[in-house]
Amino acid sequence: MNFNDMDLRPEILKAISLMGFEKPTDVQVKTIPYILENNKDLVALAQTGTGKTAAFGLPIINQVQLENDQIQSLILCPTRELCMQIARDFQSFSKYIEGFKVVPVYGGTSIDNQIRSIKKRPQIIVGTPGRSLDLIKRKVLKLGSVKWFVLDEADEMLNMGFKEDLDAIFQEMPKIKHTFLFSATMSQEIARMGKLYMQDTEEISVGKKNSGSDNVEHYYYMTHARDRYLGLKRIVDVNTDIYSIVFCRTRRETQEVAEKLVADGYDADSLHGDLSQAQRDYVMNKFRRRHLQILVATDVAARGLDVNDLTHVINFSLPDDIESYTHRSGRTGRAGKKGISMAIINMREMHRVRAIERSINKKFTSKMIPNGKEICEAQLFKLIDKIKNIEINHEQIDQYLPMIFEKFENLDREELIKHLVSMEFNRFLDYYKNAKDLNTTVRESRPYEQGSNPRARQGMTRQGFSRIFVNKGEVDNMNPGYLMGMINDAMGSKRIKVGKIDIKDKFSFVEVESESVGEVIDGLATVKVAGAPIKAEISRSSTAPANRKNNNYRGKRPSYDRKRY
Repeated sequence: MNFNDMDLRPEILKAISLMGFEKPTDVQVKTIPYILENNKDLVALAQTGTGKTAAFGLPIINQVQLENDQIQSLILCPTRELCMQIARDFQSFSKYIEGFKVVPVYGGTSIDNQIRSIKKRPQIIVGTPGRSLDLIKRKVLKLGSVKWFVLDEADEMLNMGFKEDLDAIFQEMPKIKHTFLFSATMSQEIARMGKLYMQDTEEISVGKKNSGSDNVEHYYYMTHARDRYLGLKRIVDVNTDIYSIVFCRTRRETQEVAEKLVADGYDADSLHGDLSQAQRDYVMNKFRRRHLQILVATDVAARGLDVNDLTHVINFSLPDDIESYTHRSGRTGRAGKKGISMAIINMREMHRVRAIERSINKKFTSKMIPNGKEICEAQLFKLIDKIKNIEINHEQIDQYLPMIFEKFENLDREELIKHLVSMEFNRFLDYYKNAKDLNTTVRESRPYEQGSNPRARQGMTRQGFSRIFVNKGEVDNMNPGYLMGMINDAMGSKRIKVGKIDIKDKFSFVEVESESVGEVIDGLATVKVAGAPIKAEISRSSTAPANRKNNNYRGKRPSYDRKRY
């Protein structure tokens, strides 16, 4: 099937032809005819970058009544960047349809300008939930005539806490309308949303549910936690044409990694929640124009980013939940192109890689962190290609050739090439001359480097250690290795002593050196398991606290003296 077979308006076909649309993607083949021909609601599961905007945009534009000056479609998405991108795509799709208007509404910019645009009576509104609800409360955005309601990146909107906003917006729309829910994953929350907002629903899935894109290859590199940044630099250096997002778990880690990369001479910058909207726009504009090679970002900051042609996604730290990994990897391998998703892990994170493999139905390939020789070869050939392919300005250069020849008259061809290459290449040779091997492997005999074997001792907590209660156990797929991995992630580069780990049915205990117990508890508070936050506190017995009936207890954590620890 091609676009000409889909009964689209000639103006739309002309516009998408000029945009370079040749053959519809799988999600477009399944979705466009369905929306044009059916009155049912739709849940469409497809990865980021598979052409979802055109999948719902083209049939909606095709059916809009230009003579009707009411808002006929509302499209909600999680972020300002995605909102702007969808609006731009709609404008491109409708380029040759006279009288068609689409208005984007989002936070971080003047609401007065958006109000003026809405008063010009557009047929379609593309908005973020927060700003859309604000405009509804101001009685500017009136949704009584909406025929098509689209939730794009629905799973991310739920992850970002927009559930209440979505409920309120949904109440403002007529009961009889078509609701289309697009998501990369089918979580329990998405299933509940479908039941709540939709009726007489059809489900369309491109690929397997919750699976990764077939266009993305998945690699992992294993090194010590302390060598993670050095490993990142080597991966970047050996991939000479890299254009990548590097994902970190926290704002602090994001800023630190970006600052180190900039100090080491890389074209990099950071994107995280502490940036103002103006700073965020400035960074994103640099990245889209490829003035940056590497964008270091948190998951929240990177949600909804629409950036084409990323060569790699690099997980400097694995995310807390598997769905976040699916979204990260979906940033590359878009629009039918090949992409690579990499993870830099330590020895205790192998179980997390295996869990991701089971969820996305894709295997990770183990890769070795490149050594100095491999990096130097890659950079050398990049330099040679650059010299070979550079455009020569004969008009300017020819006048200096006699003097140039005179300067080089004592050098033969071989010596001249050596001089030329060395001028640019010596810094790599010097830097990697004695580079150590950063690769590690899992050591089955001593799996817990932080302390002794957690199952080796029984009985009371030993002197100098404190016992921590954790509200996750075997029913949450908790195991000693997983708990150790979370502690390592929480502590970063700081090494602490860990004793016995005891995994119960609905909760767990772990011994840590008393002087670091406060830091461990605070660090674990930032970790999530299956999307739910960890609750950790000092334990004074071998059982769960008496007032804790289950592992979802939300009582107060006993206080402790931070100065003492």
